[in-house]
This record gives sequence, structure tokens and C-alpha cells, in this order.
Amino acid sequence: MDSITQYIQFPITDTTAVFTIVLGIILLAPLIFPKLRIPHLIGMIVTGMLIGENGFYIIERNEGCDLFSQIGIYYIMFLAGLEMDLADLKHSRKKGLVFGFLTALIPFVFGYVSGMYFLHYSQMASLLLACIMASHTLVAYPIVGRYGVTRHRSVQTAVFGTVFALLFALVVIAMISGKFTGDDGLEFWLWFILKFAVFQLTLFLILPKIIRLFFKKVSDSAIQYVFVLTLMFFAAFVADLCGLEGILGAFLCGLVFNRFIPHSSPLMNRVEFVGNAIFIPFFLLGVGLIVDIRPLFTSTTALVVVGVLVVAGTLSKYLAAFASRKIFSMSSASGLMLFGLSEAHAAGALAMVMVGRRLLYPDGTPLMNNEVLNGVVVMILISCIISSIATEQAAKKLKLETEDSGDKQLLPWLDDEKILVLLKNDKNINSLTSTAIMMRNPQLNRGLICLNVVIEANQKEGWLQESKDLLSEAEKICLAANVKMQGQSRLASNLSNGIVHAFHENDASEVIMGLHTKSGGDNSLIGTFANQMVSHLDKQIIIVNYVLPPNAIRRIVVAVPVNAEYESGFRRWVERLSRLASEIGCRIVFHATEQACHRIMHHIQEYHRNVRAEYKLFDMSEGIEQLAGSVNSDHLLVVVSARTGTISSKGHVNKMAGELVKYFPDTSLMIIYPDQSDQSTDTTFADPHRAERVENSSIGKWLSKWVSKIG
Repeated sequence: MDSITQYIQFPITDTTAVFTIVLGIILLAPLIFPKLRIPHLIGMIVTGMLIGENGFYIIERNEGCDLFSQIGIYYIMFLAGLEMDLADLKHSRKKGLVFGFLTALIPFVFGYVSGMYFLHYSQMASLLLACIMASHTLVAYPIVGRYGVTRHRSVQTAVFGTVFALLFALVVIAMISGKFTGDDGLEFWLWFILKFAVFQLTLFLILPKIIRLFFKKVSDSAIQYVFVLTLMFFAAFVADLCGLEGILGAFLCGLVFNRFIPHSSPLMNRVEFVGNAIFIPFFLLGVGLIVDIRPLFTSTTALVVVGVLVVAGTLSKYLAAFASRKIFSMSSASGLMLFGLSEAHAAGALAMVMVGRRLLYPDGTPLMNNEVLNGVVVMILISCIISSIATEQAAKKLKLETEDSGDKQLLPWLDDEKILVLLKNDKNINSLTSTAIMMRNPQLNRGLICLNVVIEANQKEGWLQESKDLLSEAEKICLAANVKMQGQSRLASNLSNGIVHAFHENDASEVIMGLHTKSGGDNSLIGTFANQMVSHLDKQIIIVNYVLPPNAIRRIVVAVPVNAEYESGFRRWVERLSRLASEIGCRIVFHATEQACHRIMHHIQEYHRNVRAEYKLFDMSEGIEQLAGSVNSDHLLVVVSARTGTISSKGHVNKMAGELVKYFPDTSLMIIYPDQSDQSTDTTFADPHRAERVENSSIGKWLSKWVSKIG
């Protein structure tokens, strides 16, 4: 009976019971809050407030809650960096700097004036209050992720501005702390700058090499996830050591990992899943646990403090967002998004108040008293509510705007997408399946067809189980990336015939397969059965051999044959490579004729503006060895080949295999045989007269002049 009593006695302190209650809330919240028309984020914070010591005191806040809550805020900032479009960030950096400056300076002035003239605080206390107003936390960022607009320009601007505002506030706080501790001289600032510089060098120069090496050596998904989590905490810890906030370190770590974790990869899915399912809800509950609204009903002074903080904080953030929107002629939805993401004050504000509690005047009184602490805590609740409502409304509008303006992204001439992945052994399951996932169009939401063919002559006992095990591994990768997969095992008298038959039976659009090198002769590079497939299959064939994992590729180098732009399957392979480059986050360099450069650039600028593409004049008929000095060990060399007798087929095709073996023996390689089927709907550039019309247009003339400069 005594053991039962300790579990039902409030507050509950048993770790297992507390954890069970919290998980139960996380489980039921998505089911209950939507029916009550309460935003999920607000519901979690209010629930935390009700079950905490300032509510019904059902559970007691302990170190475990603090730890999970801390992980949650790190996770939010890490995901913000991880999901940013780095290519688009370059275009947004001017807006981000301006917005960051405004959303830091305007609230800073409002905070200082409010502290000095409305609340009658000291100058130092007012400066600290100004820092609290200037900074903000991306509490509402999960809402943006739920609506799928994390890569919208306004979101990128808001995230960039968040980092700028946080840095601004941290520098001022360092000055305030230095005044109280006496460490405000030249030596202190030189040491601070040195630590910050070392921190940046470690993150952006050393860490990428470690990540690339780790991903090259380790393919186990669980270990990769733990590795990511470890480095996130390491970056946060080092940031704290340097006198910066851990959330800044987590964000910068996310930026570093951005290029190594493709957006549609299984690893990204795991990172987002664990964060959204466990850690971020824990953080939101943790915010609620510290909220105490009782002083509002018992003290007029507390009510005045909260009123001043809420009005000054909300109005100043709104003015900053409004000014940024007007300066850059952004839509009302984009301006609302800027305000929504920059309105919430949470972990950063609380940490700054704690700094004020630690700093003491000569008489022993803290710089920030309990009155300010309670006022800031209530401000956190109200600002989070306003932030979540504004962000959700903005996300809905931006989603509709994106869908209305993004109809062309569906690319109706590629609506036949059904990618067939050929699996022969367990060595390249991960790389082939991941490549197919990254190349697919997520808007079509088509699954993959994974095929394993066993030759009847080589059939042995247990072949079916081995085949099922092979396909099961591929299915795990697809499920982790939230992609549907259809697995097929097939017996055939001939490998190529079995693949071709399966291709036609499934009405596939293209096939992705591994490079099975054989010795003897130039054409042996891709193997006998692959050569047979090229002869018997007129649809797109992609043959891949990775030396490094796809997410460790730093650059894609593409060799394009003469007249490739007139092939019927031209835009299909351009589309696939554009998606691959976008997902990996690396630069892609096209080596092609001037005509082909025009066509490729036109497609990328129309459909994939976030892709970092370069164009260099190149004539493949003179030999692929010309690229030997342009391809490094961490690059992916893509060779667009041609079937015999096609318009882009010349003498170079016969000697190409030998050149690849000789000049690129240890390079990740992809060979593409474009679609040559008569049923192809991609005829935009198949007509040379159409090509002339495009070239003579205004954009065609501009592209011609631009490519000429490159040459």
C-alpha cells in the first residue's frame, strides 16, 4: 500500500511516473487540441503550466525534465540550420542582415526605454531588459516544418535574423557582465574574439572533414544518428565555453550538417521524427512548467511589469517585421511570417534573466529581481501564444501561395515517373536506393520499384529468402525516408531479359542500377548484361558506382555529348541531376556545348533556382580525359552517354569506357543513357527550330552572352 501511495501522492516525483505522464500528454495532445481548435504549440505550453508547480502541481520539475527541455530547444535551432536552403540563403543574406538589424535594434530601444522610464530600473537592468527584448527564440519553427515551407524566402530571412539578433544580444550581455566582474578591458575582448574565431574555424573547417570521413566509413543508420546528436551537443557545449549561448552552437552545427544530410534521406527523416515526437514537445512542456501567472492576480506591480514587457516586446517585433516587409516589397504573408517567428521569447530570454540574477550590486541585491523574473516568464507564455497563432496563419497563406505559383513544378512531361531500382547484392543497396529517393519528384509521391533478378542457371537453395532479405533492406531505407516501395523477386534465364521484362510489366520510366565492372575490353566497364540492356531498352538507364556515400559528395561534374539537347530524353536526365544536386546540397558543373548550356541553364532557372550550377564549354568528341584535372576524389563524375545511331552518338562513345577506366579509376561514377522512346512527351527542345526560337528570345540572347563570358 505504501508503494502505491507514493505514486498517487502529488506532486509525483518518481522518474518513471513523471516520464509516463509526459509521454501520455505528448500522445494525446495531437488528438485533443485540434478538436478544441487550440494550436498544438499553445496547448503544450498551457498543459505544462497546468501540471507544474504553478498549476495543479501534478508533477515536479526535475533534472530529467530540464535535460529533455534543453535538448528540445537545441533541436529546434539545429533543425533550423539543417533545413535551410544554403543556395537560397546567399540570395536572402541581405534581407536577413537588414531584418536581423531591425529586429534587434528596434526591440532593444523599446526595452531600454521601457526599463528606464516606465519601470524605473537602473541603467544596467534596463540594458539587460533590452537584450531580452532584442533576442527571440524560434519556438514556432515546428509549425513551419509541419506546413512544409521551411525553405520559403521569408522563413530563411527570419532564421538569419534570429541568429543576428541573438549574437547582438550576447555581445551586449558580455559587456554588462564584464562591467560587474571587472573583465571589460581590452584583454577580455581579445580573448572573447579569439575564442569565437577558434569556435568558427572548428565548426566550418575541421568538423566537415570529420563528418565526411565518418559517413564514408560508417553506414549503420543508428550510429549515424547518434553521431549527429553527439556533434550537436558538442557544438552547443563549445559555444557555452566561448561565452555564447548553446542554441547558437546548435544552429551553426545544423548549417554544417546541411550539406551532408539530404532533405529526403532516411537520416533526415529520423532526425526530424525523434525531435518532433519527443524532444521538442518536452521543451514546450518545459516552458509551461516555469510559467506562473498567479502574481498577475495578486500584485498590481507585477501586472504593470507584464503589460509593459508584452506591449513593448510585441509592438517592437511587429514594427521590425513591418519595416522589413516594406523595404523589400514582400507579401503580407511573408511579413506575418517574419513577425510570427521573431515574436516568441523563450529559452534565450530565460537564460538572460538568470544572468541578471547572478550579477550582484555591491550591496548584494541581484541585477534582476523576482518581479522581473515573473514578468519575463509570463511574457514568454504570451509571446509564444502570439507567435504560434501568427506563424500558423502565415504558414497557411504561404503554403497556398507556393502551391498556386508552383504548378509548373509538377512537370507534366515527367508525370510517368516510375523509377525501377535493380538490386544485385547488399553492398550498394543503400547508395542505389538513396539515389532513387533523391532523384524522385516528391510532389508526385510515387513509390519505388525495387527488383532482384536471379538467373535460373545460378539458382541455389534458399534463393527466394535471400532475395526477400535483400529487398527487405531496401524497404527499411524507403520506410525511413517515408517513401513507398514495391519489392519484386524474379527468376530469369537471362539477367538483362529479366530486367527488361520487369521494366515493361511495371511500365517503369527509368532504371537505376549498379556498375558491375568486368575486366577485358573497353565495353566491359558496365558489364555484358548492362550493354544488352542499353541495346534492348530505349528508356533512361542510370548506372552508378559510388566510391563515397552520396551525402559525402562535394561536387557533381557532368560531361554532356554534342547534340544531347536534341534528344527526346534530354530534360529527364537534367531534371534527375538537378534534384540530386539539390538534395545533396553540392555544386553541379555542366561541361557541354554552348547550345546545351543554354538549354540546361534555362531548365534550372525555371524549375530549380536553388541549385548551385556552373556551365563550362566542352566538346566530348575530343575525349573525356579533358576533365581529368577537374574531378577530385570527393566528386561524382556523371557521363551522359548515347546509344549507337542516335543524334548525340559519335566516335567518342566507343572509346569513352577505356578513358574512364584509365583516367578516373577511383572516382564515383554515374553513366546515363537518355530516354529514346517515341512515347516521350519531352519535346520542348527536340525540335531544332524550337531551339532557335528560344535562343533568339531575350532570355536566350542573355544566356548566350553569359555563357560566352564563361568560355
